[in-house]
Amino acid sequence: MKSIEVIARTVEDAINDGLAKLGATRDEVEITVLEEGNKGLFGIIGSKQAKVRLTMKVTTKYKSLVAKEYLEKLLQHMNVRADIRVEVLDQENIRIALYGDQLGLLIGRRGQTLDAIQYLVTMVANREGGNWVRVILDVEGYRSRREITLKSLAQRLAAKAAESGRRVALDPMTALERRIIHMELQNHPDVETHSEGREPYRRVIIVPKK
Repeated sequence: MKSIEVIARTVEDAINDGLAKLGATRDEVEITVLEEGNKGLFGIIGSKQAKVRLTMKVTTKYKSLVAKEYLEKLLQHMNVRADIRVEVLDQENIRIALYGDQLGLLIGRRGQTLDAIQYLVTMVANREGGNWVRVILDVEGYRSRREITLKSLAQRLAAKAAESGRRVALDPMTALERRIIHMELQNHPDVETHSEGREPYRRVIIVPKK
């Protein structure tokens, strides 16, 4: 957990200075007064400054900052420049969007590199403790476009399975992409879905309802 110690004329001044440095509000930190401080005689002789320690609470917002900091370092090592935009969707989900030129390297074949980076960022953010959060990492809207493609594919293959009366197996996909297929067809009147195989070859199977 990120923690800083601040010295100022009064406890209140030290707290405010610390909050400004952390970019946090009072409810996002734990405050420990290390030294109360005093004005001394005539406000000069024997005066002592106050000292406080501010420690960030492990909130979803804090984890989003940890995730961004780690991602910045990772991209630096990869010699990739990108604009990083972080959004806390709710207490369990963080969205990080990357924008820039020539970021295809971060996506990889069928998003495999992107999924690997997302996994690393998620692990780093959650090692801080607290409630588990899910980090959704996207590059130039790739995941949004991919989701639209997968939903269209799901409907097309569902129609094929229903018409032929035979099950249809999709290509191996990541857990996130399989979930999109399952969610898209969960209320379909004519087919149902399940997954088969082991990672990284696990795939969705569309089966006609009896």
